[in-house]
Amino acid sequence: MPSSSTTIVSRCLVHPDHKSSMKPLKLSVSDLPMLSCHYIQKGVLLTAPTSSEDLILSLKHSLSAALSHFPALAGRLSTDCQGYVHIDCNDAGVDFIHAKAKHLTLNAVVSPTLVDVHPCFKEFFAYDMMISYAGHHNPLAAIQVTELADAVFVGCTVNHAVTDGTSFWHFFNTFAAINKGGAAKKVLRAPDFTRETVINSDAVLFVPAGGPALTFDAKAPIRERVFHFSRESIQKLKLRANAKSNELTEVMEKQVNDGWKIVNGKVIGKDEISSFQSLSAQLWRAVTRARKFNDPAKTSTFRMAVNFRHRLEPKMDPFYFGNAIQSIPTVATVRDIVSQDLRFCAELLHRNVIAHDDATVRRGIEDWENAPRLFPLGNFDGAMITMGSSPRFPMYDNDFGWGRPVAIRSGKANKFDGKISAFPGREGNGSVDLEVVLAPETMAGLENDMEFMQYVTQVV
Repeated sequence: MPSSSTTIVSRCLVHPDHKSSMKPLKLSVSDLPMLSCHYIQKGVLLTAPTSSEDLILSLKHSLSAALSHFPALAGRLSTDCQGYVHIDCNDAGVDFIHAKAKHLTLNAVVSPTLVDVHPCFKEFFAYDMMISYAGHHNPLAAIQVTELADAVFVGCTVNHAVTDGTSFWHFFNTFAAINKGGAAKKVLRAPDFTRETVINSDAVLFVPAGGPALTFDAKAPIRERVFHFSRESIQKLKLRANAKSNELTEVMEKQVNDGWKIVNGKVIGKDEISSFQSLSAQLWRAVTRARKFNDPAKTSTFRMAVNFRHRLEPKMDPFYFGNAIQSIPTVATVRDIVSQDLRFCAELLHRNVIAHDDATVRRGIEDWENAPRLFPLGNFDGAMITMGSSPRFPMYDNDFGWGRPVAIRSGKANKFDGKISAFPGREGNGSVDLEVVLAPETMAGLENDMEFMQYVTQVV
């Protein structure tokens, strides 16, 4: 529940405006591991509409209409006698919360003079610290609309065992589009609720009595900052990452000779390293330096969440509703990360992403089926980085009818030392915002890393 600085005006359940006829949806191999994760919390900061008298009523009606297209979100989780977890599409409804924080202005909460993310955003979401398994007895989604002095924040909270980022933003975009379209009820591409896919499994995940526990310490001290990277800065990084190096070439040739770098008959390293892989590699290097490890032989893991809808053959519907993600771990020693050039780390990340094809996805599914387990989210050895979200998500398309968002922010959910979320920059054109969560001393080290900070650009 938000602190006393944010006042709750009203709270109610919103139901779909059409009764659902959808049968229960079985959670998949990709959904079930998320039962121990927090609900997703992402929201948009908007300038205040010209007239706010009917704002709350309009948003409630639009949410009701959106839920008719996403009936799963208005349901609840249930576990049957065999241990299978389903979404009962029973129209039980989602929470709608109207709140006020009139003491805050838009400029105060996203001022360029702010270093860390303003703490107020943690108050603008429902279901703090709630893990997704709690969806058995709680709504699977909630919308909190918080009015500031001259702005509105719309915070969306959704059960992570029900959606990944792709489905989350599909719903959020649809909600906004319906509100903008008014009576026309403009609707985006309909979600695909089919469960006839390779990730629909007979494997059973056995959950401990009383439900799963969070896998990281949510009370550990952290700092949270958003670093902005313009298209020009990222292009400079990309040029650096794709530059040739004799030392790196020798390393890569050895790996080719070892055989594990050849995928589908092609040598992967010859493809161009992407902008985002280059940026991720720079972050990996800088955070590893900032952590000041004493043992250069210690390994560091960089995890990236990848959408596999388009990687499977045949491809899944791009608007498949649910989780269709896998985590790709890339591992290197501290010595190599900090002593090799940028291309070394970028090439490692690039190779793993390119190699994650249909066969790799299917091996991951089979591996989970042989040993069903919850996803271990966290930084267990002090050397991990976990990259989530995506700069490709249409976050700034969330126009409710009075303008594009000013900023994207998240709540307390799933945050620990080393958790990174990637957002598109507001100006588009390939710009990226990285929401970086680190231990305070590591964040201080990152801020003093001139190689990293030279690419950070100020948001206008």
